[in-house]
Amino acid sequence: MGPLMLDVSDCELTLEEIDILDHPLVGGLILFSRNYYDQKQLKDLVKHIRNVARNDLLIATDHEGGRVQRFRQGFSQIPAMGKIASSDQFDLDPKLLSEHFGWLMAAELLAFDIDISFAPVLDIHGVSEVIGDRSFHQQPEQIITLASEFIRGMHRAGMSATGKHFPGHGNVLEDSHIAMPVDKRSKDEIFAVDMAIFKAIHQQGLLDAVMPAHVIYPAVDDLPAGFSEKWIQQILRRDMQFDGVVFSDDLSMQGAVQMGGIVKRAELAIAAGCDVVLVCNDPTGAVKVIDGLSSKTTKLPESNRLQRLRKSPSADFAALTSSSDYQDANRMLDRFYANQ
Repeated sequence: MGPLMLDVSDCELTLEEIDILDHPLVGGLILFSRNYYDQKQLKDLVKHIRNVARNDLLIATDHEGGRVQRFRQGFSQIPAMGKIASSDQFDLDPKLLSEHFGWLMAAELLAFDIDISFAPVLDIHGVSEVIGDRSFHQQPEQIITLASEFIRGMHRAGMSATGKHFPGHGNVLEDSHIAMPVDKRSKDEIFAVDMAIFKAIHQQGLLDAVMPAHVIYPAVDDLPAGFSEKWIQQILRRDMQFDGVVFSDDLSMQGAVQMGGIVKRAELAIAAGCDVVLVCNDPTGAVKVIDGLSSKTTKLPESNRLQRLRKSPSADFAALTSSSDYQDANRMLDRFYANQ
């Protein structure tokens, strides 16, 4: 399976996209809101993608809940994770809600043959506006508790979990989509606060994958975490003994631009230890990366790692909605919104 995860432009594949999906370096595809019109169209698109792809693609999306949910009409409206903790004031159990919402989010996507949602966000709700209520809480202990339950719900549905943005994006003001954030805190503070979340959840055996942040932590390394051998190979792989998949964040983001041209970024991310690199919203750049990496001996990701992220067999959406688990989860969702 190839190390590239790309995107497509619309609700149907173009001839050029069909050709690209047949390339041996393409191992994954991420879907965005522009790729969704209705449930039938999504089902047909995913089927077409799988039929024309050379590799057994890992199909992903960002479906965290709240403002980051790619498919809306016809899907349950999962709340922002930052809203869950306060539900205890309405005699609702935040842990139970989190588990149900993790299950519901995952089960609906799996019903459309989508393997993973890049979730949950394990960042602290600190100064970062781009994170904000995508985070579960301001306190690490609360994030560990609620995110762990959310992941257990995802796992119960049959979906692997991706913790992001390693080692933590919540304590930098800049948005890495449009700037190069620098977290100037001490190494001790980063490890005691942000990293403690990733470590605690990993020690429970819950993390299947991580996505490093396009953030520089100069107290540890001068390179952004997603391009840093120190962060990925030393701290994550060796010290934390993490053997899951490492996804780069989108290499087209401004936080990655300082690393050079798009091909150079892909090379550096792979060399640093990323198993899969994402090139999104830049079809010309995607072609450049394919051509650039094709001309060199590219380190391929360990296929066993990626295969572990492939979804479990799941019911279609009609069968899912008639299940008692689905009805229970939606009752929880209704109770939650009734008290907002």
